[in-house]
Amino acid sequence: MLEVLIKKLPGTDDLPAMQYMTEQAAGLDIYAAVTEPVVLTAGETKLIPTGFQMALPAGYEAQVRPRSGLALKKNIGVLNSPGTIDADYRGEVGVILTNFGREPFTVRRGERIAQMVIAPVARAELKFVSELPDSARGSGGFGSTGGSKHL
Repeated sequence: MLEVLIKKLPGTDDLPAMQYMTEQAAGLDIYAAVTEPVVLTAGETKLIPTGFQMALPAGYEAQVRPRSGLALKKNIGVLNSPGTIDADYRGEVGVILTNFGREPFTVRRGERIAQMVIAPVARAELKFVSELPDSARGSGGFGSTGGSKHL
């Protein structure tokens, strides 16, 4: 089991601990540590504090992702999704929430606002060349592999 060190910030003892909500869940639920309700108007983006810092092992990252229920029911998402928390970052984790809907959305203290997935990171050694090898796709861009077939 991978060990991740979590430091709860002062004044957050009332907030639930991050946790996997089911045995097979990939992401840990993250809670809002706002001191007062925060209103996101239509199209608005705000950084929402979480009340914790963390230390990830070298070779890992934390990916902050939207919660599907908030996305579907309230049109609330994480703007830079997935947001990456690097292993050497030690500041408070924040979630960049955006209201993609038409109605205001209020973020309240202790509300589940995002999920966090811990994932391994592959570091690449870049080799700069004058030519790339051919491939079946070549330089075809978006949609170049065709559309879906209807039965």
